[in-house]
Amino acid sequence: MEKLTRKYGLITAICMVVGTVIGSGVFFKAQNVLNATGGDMPLGIAAWLITGFLMIICSAQFAVMATKYEKVSGLIDYAEATCGEKYAYMIAWFMVNIYYPGMTSVLAWASAKYFGVLFGWDEGSPEVLVLAGFFLIMSFALNTLSPRLSGKFQVSATVIKLIPVILMAVVGTIAGFVTGTLTDNFTAVVTQAVGGKSGGLFAAVVATVFAYEGWIVATSINAELKNPKRNLPLALVIGSFIVVAAYVLYYIGVAGGASNAVLMEEGAITAFRNIFGNVGGALLNICIVVSCLGTLNGLMVGETRGMYAIAVRGEGPKPKLFSQIDSETNMTTNSSVWGLFICAVWLLYFYGANLSSGWFGVFDFDSSELPIVTIYALYIPIFIAWMKNEKGIGVFKRFLLPIGSVLACAFMVFAAIYAHGITPYLEAKEKGIFSFPVLFYLIVFAVIMAVGRLLRKPGGEEKERGK
Repeated sequence: MEKLTRKYGLITAICMVVGTVIGSGVFFKAQNVLNATGGDMPLGIAAWLITGFLMIICSAQFAVMATKYEKVSGLIDYAEATCGEKYAYMIAWFMVNIYYPGMTSVLAWASAKYFGVLFGWDEGSPEVLVLAGFFLIMSFALNTLSPRLSGKFQVSATVIKLIPVILMAVVGTIAGFVTGTLTDNFTAVVTQAVGGKSGGLFAAVVATVFAYEGWIVATSINAELKNPKRNLPLALVIGSFIVVAAYVLYYIGVAGGASNAVLMEEGAITAFRNIFGNVGGALLNICIVVSCLGTLNGLMVGETRGMYAIAVRGEGPKPKLFSQIDSETNMTTNSSVWGLFICAVWLLYFYGANLSSGWFGVFDFDSSELPIVTIYALYIPIFIAWMKNEKGIGVFKRFLLPIGSVLACAFMVFAAIYAHGITPYLEAKEKGIFSFPVLFYLIVFAVIMAVGRLLRKPGGEEKERGK
């Protein structure tokens, strides 16, 4: 049977972390953070720092695991080694059918949205939806037909996407001090944050989760990474620190380009135009499109290998079919086709639930954030099992770091329930209606996971019982 070859180095792995994380989120979620905090800049910066700190803790824990476990697909390997094959299978099923496609579809839309800005298209227009579908297919084709070219594109896109981030961080901050806009934005609050300062902070933290997410995708290529036990931990830690620094400095720079009230209404694009002019703003907008496409490509890397990670273990539907590797491209082609299909399904859902009048009624929820927070809940058993089973590795690595990671994950789950569950419920209750998006997301989650449980092959059950 064909095996995946080791074709990626440390630079590609770091670019997987930085390039997959830094994408559309930092650009369109900055507006969400401002709206959540009522234009309170210090509170918004606190949200970016909190989420970044939590990401660093979790990535550091996985970096420790990466020095010990290495098989086919990072996170799945860690889950299998700590919690057993059944739990690893369920996480793999969640990743390939909810987590990756949920984010990938939103990134395809975000890429199309920022491209559409150049032509005056509305973000919910049919043109943007069609273009988003095209970007999905393009990314699928790049990863499936030429994985090496996909890796090179990831490196190039990472460099390009840092251009608008660095320019806005430096020029925006300087311009903001000169004009006084930055000082005004840091001292004035536009409106009261939803649910007060604490409620606004929780909502802002959850908004930043999307912008920070994607670093775990780097673990999906450990079977294709040269010297993975060295390079993967380095990539996770170095990449995480680069991302946090870039985000905080960019957010401050944006505040120098327009008033908080304008940014809350029109987003960061206005700040780019105010500072760099219409032509400069358009050029930087193109860089943002490339940035989004780079993140889309990084997520597609994980999604196209998802069913393969399940099938190579002899589990899931049609393991023989999905474990096949093309002899010419050394790529998991059949697994890729499934990934494209599921991404298309979630793109249609995102459009109907978030960009239209609400096609799914009470089952309308934000598929860009809730699946991401779910993965933090699924990390917790892995960290607890690590503390229970690992010995001879020192107190810090065995207990302190994983305990910190568990607390970080628990905070993320609470923040999501508060921001997407409790707050919408209280607002809807005042209007005499019922709305609890977290509940209805969990129903969808439970159904998809139940289907996955039914499709787990008997062979997997036998291996589990034979342990």
